[in-house]
Amino acid sequence: GTMFAQAGLFAVETALFRLVESWGVRADVVAGHSIGEIVAAHVAGVLSLGDAAELVVARGRLMQALPVGGLMVAVEAAEGEVLPLLTDEVGLAAVNGPSSVVVSGAEEGVLRVADHFAGLGRRTKRLTVSHAFHSPLMDPMLAEFGAVAGKLTYQAPRLPLVSNVTGRLAGPGDLTTPEYWVRHVREAVRFHDGVRALYAEGARVLIEIGPDAALTPMATDCLMDAPDVVCTPTLRRTRDEERTLLTAVGHAHARGTAVDWNAFFADRGARPVPLPTYAFQHRTYWVERVDAPQATDSAADPTGAAFWAAVEQQDVTALADRLAVPETALGAVLPAMARWRHLHQERAALDNLRYRVVWQPAATTSTAAALGAPWLVAVAEGATGDARIDAILTGLTARGAAPQVVEVGPAQDRAELAMRLAGHPAGGVLSLLALDDRPDPVHPHLSRGLTTTVTLAQALADSGLATRLWCATQGAVATTASAELTAPAQSALWGLGGGLALDHPDTWGGTVDLPADLDPTAVQRLCEVLTGASGEDAVAVRAGAVLARRLVRAPLGDRTPRHPRTPRGTALITGGTGGLGAHVARMLAADGIEHLLLLSRHGDTAQGARDLAAELEKTGTRVTLAACDVTDRAALAAILDAVPAELPLTTVVHAAGAGQRMAPLPDLTVEEFAAVGHAKVTGALHLDALLDDHPLDAFVLFSSGAAVWGSAGQTAYAAANAHLDALAHRRRARGLTATSVAWSSWQGGMVDAELSAVMERIGAPAMRPGLAIGALRQTLEHDESHLVVAEFDWSRFAPTYTLARPRPLLDALPEVQEVLSAGTGATAPDASELMERLAGLSDAERGRALLDLVRTRVAALLGYESPSELDPQRAFEDLGFDSVAAVELRQALTAATGTALPATLVFDYATPTALADHLHTRLFPDSDATGVPLLAEVDRFEELVGALDIEEIRSSRITSRLQTLLDKLTAQQSGESAVGVGDSLDAASADDVLAFIDQELGLA
Repeated sequence: GTMFAQAGLFAVETALFRLVESWGVRADVVAGHSIGEIVAAHVAGVLSLGDAAELVVARGRLMQALPVGGLMVAVEAAEGEVLPLLTDEVGLAAVNGPSSVVVSGAEEGVLRVADHFAGLGRRTKRLTVSHAFHSPLMDPMLAEFGAVAGKLTYQAPRLPLVSNVTGRLAGPGDLTTPEYWVRHVREAVRFHDGVRALYAEGARVLIEIGPDAALTPMATDCLMDAPDVVCTPTLRRTRDEERTLLTAVGHAHARGTAVDWNAFFADRGARPVPLPTYAFQHRTYWVERVDAPQATDSAADPTGAAFWAAVEQQDVTALADRLAVPETALGAVLPAMARWRHLHQERAALDNLRYRVVWQPAATTSTAAALGAPWLVAVAEGATGDARIDAILTGLTARGAAPQVVEVGPAQDRAELAMRLAGHPAGGVLSLLALDDRPDPVHPHLSRGLTTTVTLAQALADSGLATRLWCATQGAVATTASAELTAPAQSALWGLGGGLALDHPDTWGGTVDLPADLDPTAVQRLCEVLTGASGEDAVAVRAGAVLARRLVRAPLGDRTPRHPRTPRGTALITGGTGGLGAHVARMLAADGIEHLLLLSRHGDTAQGARDLAAELEKTGTRVTLAACDVTDRAALAAILDAVPAELPLTTVVHAAGAGQRMAPLPDLTVEEFAAVGHAKVTGALHLDALLDDHPLDAFVLFSSGAAVWGSAGQTAYAAANAHLDALAHRRRARGLTATSVAWSSWQGGMVDAELSAVMERIGAPAMRPGLAIGALRQTLEHDESHLVVAEFDWSRFAPTYTLARPRPLLDALPEVQEVLSAGTGATAPDASELMERLAGLSDAERGRALLDLVRTRVAALLGYESPSELDPQRAFEDLGFDSVAAVELRQALTAATGTALPATLVFDYATPTALADHLHTRLFPDSDATGVPLLAEVDRFEELVGALDIEEIRSSRITSRLQTLLDKLTAQQSGESAVGVGDSLDAASADDVLAFIDQELGLA
């Protein structure tokens, strides 16, 4: 009951606070949420432990004695939107964020408020509580509670404390009266204001003391514009308690919070470890890449380069002399030539960034291929009897798939579904869940098909069922510019699939889009794709044929713009003060737009917003900074209605959106998945609907390359952006303007420095903003509907991207095919020489030479000073290999041996020793390569012997025993008998050698 719950919360939170405090983590300022404020008051010195406990017990007891009834509902709305709807029986219980409140009171009235906002497309959630706290229904207990509070002793706080009641730092006398605690029970919890007050007081590390991470995400939402803050919980439901608590302390320590580590480690058996007295050796074990210089005009054509240099420098005399014409003949021509040269170079650079997704006929497959039985077919709850599903089940049965139907609903429990799936071993899984494109009841900006597919994919991962998952959609893609896309909500599945293909390459099958007319031929084509014989993983079935998704270049060359831009009126930019939005604003201002309307959650209080406005206004453009959550349809409509009539809205750029934390799909909750795309998708849907009949020059949606080629750990982000691409298709089909640009990362965008470095290493560097903006301007001038703008170094990206599985998406790019084919059979000049040398060696010598080859290449890739420093039996993953290094090692060994090696080389043979053994067997199949693992032991032993100063030790006993062990290893690795040594091979392992040396030298 409430009485025990409140007492339990108080006990847990007080104990946790004191535990963390005992480790030296001292609070500079405290705050609490509802019952948590009594804990905060106690630790701040306002109430003794006994008085605080008495207050908590009375609070819980009196609340529990109230009549059962009432309701609390969390609503996605701002406080100002809710206040006009409150009544004598319905109150505001909490303001938890800029667009997150809790309404509490009589059930009928609360449901009326909730239904109002649900009708606007807002999220609402009924809270599981026994009473309607912080509402008018608390009134009957207030007098008695005030009497209890009046008997307690209050002291001025020793720590600054932020009040729930005011949302501000408590002043003198605020907390020390019974009346305050009565108000605290009845009035709204002003958590949002309180968190902002904490930040204003200088708090940058917020530690949640409580039994679950309930406040951490809310606090993070309250401080969206404060990237310098870290919020961390001390406990999380379903997570290991000790690990979570220590993680919180670690985060605090990493951000500069003092921790008394002596107190922390007391009675744990820990002891200080002395550091060496000599200087540390500063060596790195990775390669600092230096890009090869690009070929320049001067290298290719020094004469031409000199000519164009003279043009750009306007060197009339030099050019006149070179061309043998009078200087006066060049006066008007020279500036025009320089402009033409600059424009030509800029267009060439932009053409290098431009790609487009197209659909090409897939290679035909055998119609006789059967599907291994049984197949699981996931369908929406209650969807059995759907003619489409029946047709597919009939087709699968004809192919021998013996389909078994599994129903999945919106409220499906992930663990329960995993248990169901684990009991059904399958040859494959086909999800037809996407066909249910009704809005999800909890997350209406997502379809039921998407959320249930997320649950299905997570449950499959949990179940351990190692089989491939295929997803079918219907009308989710447009295979030609004129084709109609009928199910944009299903399009998100295509982004989800791209992410799953990267995160789970072995268990992802692919995505198949079905035609509107699902005739037997279309079902047959679907079954052919499911066999996997075609190798395709993203196809659309149209008119009896299978079309495969491909990325192709889309150069413009010197084509004349279809719509020369003459900016006019008002341009609205969502996310207008953020990194990408600010760059777009500068472009539009430079092009002469009259009025910029920049939307963000915090308007002119957003970081850097006012400085940006001042910068833009210097160009003569009028700037309006507006605070608006684009997921709030009413607020967005009000913004649009307020656009000045004399400056009508002509341009919309939707750049708002939130990134996703890097995590594979099984590590996300459905709520986290939904939150990622909320601003991006809901905002776009609202703009599309509100401006449906409004004439516009441009309607631009900022999508992402993650929706095209996927992005590891970014399934939710990819799904949201795929939905945006579909929305642009739908607008064009309705005869409206729309442009969707799928960007790769921008310098200074949402990608942090660490991830940016990784992306550059794999061949997908962040684009320079100036170049990206040039591509956007070009796209608008040519009225393009869909474009991919990305910078790739295909020599790096293609081998890495295709390492885990083939990626048919890239098959239509000749430069990619050239990269992938290079090194698969090419022989380096010295490869034949190496093979001749190896052929003349004994098996043992050859094994040693191949191990040396592998160690040398690995050491070079990882930056070791000597191959001898590398432990040949340590796994490549532990040595620091990533996918790029794996590709580079495969290429190096292919070139060295002249033999095509598989892309998965370091995954199939996990250590240098195992890889050398494989090379021995592959290159010399008739030899005995079983001694290669032993060679590693010999090498390690010799390194140990070489490290000893035998002359200094002068111990014949040690020297002779070391030599005995060395002779034994050498004899066994060469196949000779080990005379006089009767021990097993294990006795001569490197570990035994180490133990022996330690013992003999007195180091044990």
